[in-house]
Amino acid sequence: MMNPLLQMVSYLKSSGLDPKLLELVNYRVSQINGCAYCLEMHYKEALANDEDALRLHSLPAFRECPFYTDKEKVVLEYAEILTKVASHEVKDSLVDRLKSFYSDSEIGDLTLAITLINSFNRINIAFLPTLGQYEAG
Repeated sequence: MMNPLLQMVSYLKSSGLDPKLLELVNYRVSQINGCAYCLEMHYKEALANDEDALRLHSLPAFRECPFYTDKEKVVLEYAEILTKVASHEVKDSLVDRLKSFYSDSEIGDLTLAITLINSFNRINIAFLPTLGQYEAG
């Protein structure tokens, strides 16, 4: 079951997307979904990638915080909408803002990254892996 998902992780690592941005997305989606294992994993991975802990703690309020770029904010907004599909829709204005920073190929890769972390969240919530033992890298 995990091999296809891990192949997608490998693809995303070679996609050219900023690893720090991917960890922000992974962490934010995991916050929304309440996946404790993924929160631990992506917190540790983000810190290992020189992410600032304050930015991770502030992700639920990213819209109001000055320490996220507009480029990061539009991806985080997109990640929230794709995660909360029952209550939102992707609007043309959001797609236009994404296109001001990212190519169509990059938007495809970001969409894959968001759907992938949602899949991992659901698998980990279902199978309850042991917490507190994850090591970055």
